[in-house]
Amino acid sequence: MGREVMTAERFTMERLSDPAGFKAQMTRDVRRGLTADKKSIPSIYFYDDHGSELFEEITLLPEYYLTRAETEILEAHANGIMSSVQPDELMEIGAGFARKTRLLLSAMHATGSGSRYVPIDVSDAALKHAGDALTTTYPWLTVDAYVGDFLLDLHRVPHQGRRVVAFLGSTIGNLPPDERGSFLKEVASSLNPGDVFLLGVDLVKDEQAMISAYSDAQGISAQFNKNVLTVINRTLDGDLPLDAFEHETRYNEACSCMEQSLRATRDISASLAAIDLHLEIANGESIHTEFSCKFTSDSISQELIDAGLSVSSVLTDRLDQFALVVAAR
Repeated sequence: MGREVMTAERFTMERLSDPAGFKAQMTRDVRRGLTADKKSIPSIYFYDDHGSELFEEITLLPEYYLTRAETEILEAHANGIMSSVQPDELMEIGAGFARKTRLLLSAMHATGSGSRYVPIDVSDAALKHAGDALTTTYPWLTVDAYVGDFLLDLHRVPHQGRRVVAFLGSTIGNLPPDERGSFLKEVASSLNPGDVFLLGVDLVKDEQAMISAYSDAQGISAQFNKNVLTVINRTLDGDLPLDAFEHETRYNEACSCMEQSLRATRDISASLAAIDLHLEIANGESIHTEFSCKFTSDSISQELIDAGLSVSSVLTDRLDQFALVVAAR
């Protein structure tokens, strides 16, 4: 799959997942999800290049408090964390455009420790944007980026010394509880002595505030949700009509999760020609597309402990909307 040098040998990008393998996984996921009694599509398929751009727009919306709250925490604590750990490198899972990452990178440099940034993401365009921007801004920085699915490829990212692993934005909440446990165990097994894991999590709060964050007035969240159909149509030669679905979001108190779905507004007959699949979707039927689970400090600490990690601190913003959990093996 190869390694590509992007910027004066300080920025390289390597593909961990074979594109054919990614398509095969999508085929399995889509066939299983869209032929089930309760239809679903995994949220990873939101994130083609356009989906990553839409998500960046969402993070800037007034309703989307998560990014502002997490940034507040990083501004207050990044220097202290990096000074304590003295990492050789910062690895970021699901890095996207790596905007908040600058706070951690600046703190790492200020403490005189590391100079390597190791992002992994499914979007090569997002990684290229981040790598170009960061190596331009920070002449001391080396970026070794990896295109892949962090649920499958995390163990394939090589260490180069003591590492801080960051998983920000409460992306962990997109995983159902059983997948969260497996993933956190994988993170734990990837940490060496001295490594630290930084996990951003959204906290349970007022229901209307959470609903507004996932159903904004400008409709960017709806575009992001529907983008999963665009990805499937393009990859699997489909004709699912985007205009026949509407964005739905609700809070499921039983699992402390926001749930996103696409509800059919008319009877739909569609095909995915590449996998010879015909679909009949009834008016009013929903396709589940995403969990965005919320946590308490105690609940996420217990999940990390169950995965074999030790929690040293849970840092929150002034309004207790969001938390950054610091953990190690």
